[in-house]
Amino acid sequence: MDYFEKIEKPATDLNWNIPEKKQGSLNVIGGTSESFKNEVKVAEFLNKYPIAELNLVLPDALKNKLPNLPNFTFLKSTDSGSFADQDELLNTFNSAEYNLLLGDLSKNSITKKAISSAVKSSDKPLLITRDSVDAIAESQPEKLLMNTNLCFMASLAQLQKLLRAVYYPKVLLLSQSLIQVSEVLHKFTLSYPVAIITLHNEQILIAKNGEVKAIPLAKSDYSVLMFWQGELAAKIAAINLYNPNNFIAASISAIFS
Repeated sequence: MDYFEKIEKPATDLNWNIPEKKQGSLNVIGGTSESFKNEVKVAEFLNKYPIAELNLVLPDALKNKLPNLPNFTFLKSTDSGSFADQDELLNTFNSAEYNLLLGDLSKNSITKKAISSAVKSSDKPLLITRDSVDAIAESQPEKLLMNTNLCFMASLAQLQKLLRAVYYPKVLLLSQSLIQVSEVLHKFTLSYPVAIITLHNEQILIAKNGEVKAIPLAKSDYSVLMFWQGELAAKIAAINLYNPNNFIAASISAIFS
């Protein structure tokens, strides 16, 4: 179990490494014509960080519902009001130093294909959370999981779907102990170079390169419900933007700050 560590306070505080002057670029991507308020809320939350270029990327079905502000980017949408064009998405991913794929996507096959194809082709850091994880898991993710710049902030059920999609020979179950889940995450992140953040038995688990860190949810400022709403994912994205080669420490700092 040398790969596993329980943490009740950060060993280092990376908040000092947030620059005083604005720098870096980050995209918040998600929404449909019927569901977009969470994306707007998360983008507003990120204004507290000194990000030089913060873009909110939405389907163009929302053009008539939202003001045409400089930091709003509208991409081609399907008839159901979600993203439609993989090339536009890829160009958007590549335009920023960090991307947060927040979800609230429609479930049509066009959107799933556009999202997964763009993610496969981009080499920019990308945190995928909420129902964006489902879109990836349902789109033959084997090659995508070889991307070292991806992080999945996902529920255990979503991770199980992801593991099944690549025929991984281990299972993740809600009934498993913390150690059993950690062992699967350890082996999975040795097999695939992605990072994973999840929640199990009131513990936040962070896994990358075979390392697994467990942080009691009670030590953070988040409830179970708040954990999945997007604000924590945004903090993790922002602090990783300023600490690009220190994912685990940056993510721990975001949880405690």
